[in-house]
Amino acid sequence: MNTMKVWLLMGGLTVLLVLMGNAINGSSGMIVFFMIAVAMNFFSYFYSDKIAIKMTRSYPVSEAEAPDLYEIVRRLSQRAGIPMPRLYVTPSDQPNAFATGRNPSNSAVAVTEGIMRLLTRSEVEGVLAHELAHIKNRDVLVGTVAATMAGAISMIGNVIQWGAIFGLGRGDDEEGGSSMVGALIMAILFPIAAMIIQLAISRSREYGADATGAQIAGSTDGLANALLKLESAAHRIPMRVNPSTSHLFIVNPLSGASMARLFSTHPPIQERVEKLRAMRIR
Repeated sequence: MNTMKVWLLMGGLTVLLVLMGNAINGSSGMIVFFMIAVAMNFFSYFYSDKIAIKMTRSYPVSEAEAPDLYEIVRRLSQRAGIPMPRLYVTPSDQPNAFATGRNPSNSAVAVTEGIMRLLTRSEVEGVLAHELAHIKNRDVLVGTVAATMAGAISMIGNVIQWGAIFGLGRGDDEEGGSSMVGALIMAILFPIAAMIIQLAISRSREYGADATGAQIAGSTDGLANALLKLESAAHRIPMRVNPSTSHLFIVNPLSGASMARLFSTHPPIQERVEKLRAMRIR
């Protein structure tokens, strides 16, 4: 199912870019943007984890620098039956975390600088178990590819907007005018398309990762308590993060913004906590 979602995302990106190329420069633009789509699909599949790490400005951390983090992740990875992922730290005081990678053998987990300061050890274990659950359930690829595509579409939309403003497009006046209008329309619509791609990532994957994470950690309390703390902190502590990557995090890092709440990529925290409280760990 997740593999199908990835192919659908890639196919949707190709169609969007081909339409964009047609709006800018007709059939020749379609060919150029089709080639761009092929290249983006290749890099988003094989290098999406590295791109996500770059987009969040995360940096690698060694075991000597974070022995507790390594000990927790190593133990939980063994319980989950997956290889230990690479570990990164995201430079932010807001407590949060995310996982990325195309499969368990090529995965990474990043935690923010603030998470170890706010959460207790059992709560940190709950959060990390949730992220390892995303890896175990093999749904990190979908989210990571979506982040890469959403960022790329937004960026290309901005390029088109400025190109249209400065009159880039078809040569003659009549076609050039219609091209500019079409490009401006695309520049407006494509950031919306990028947001829709993020919203298309099923919220149910968070419920699934919560349930699997609780099983891995051996308790629902740590994750449930952590989610409440993380949501509260997200409203108080701003986080500089590319909006295209917001759906990757365990809690929406932009939840302090009204528009982010309106178009949230995450299910309500209270619902997640209630589902966890109702679980029975076997």
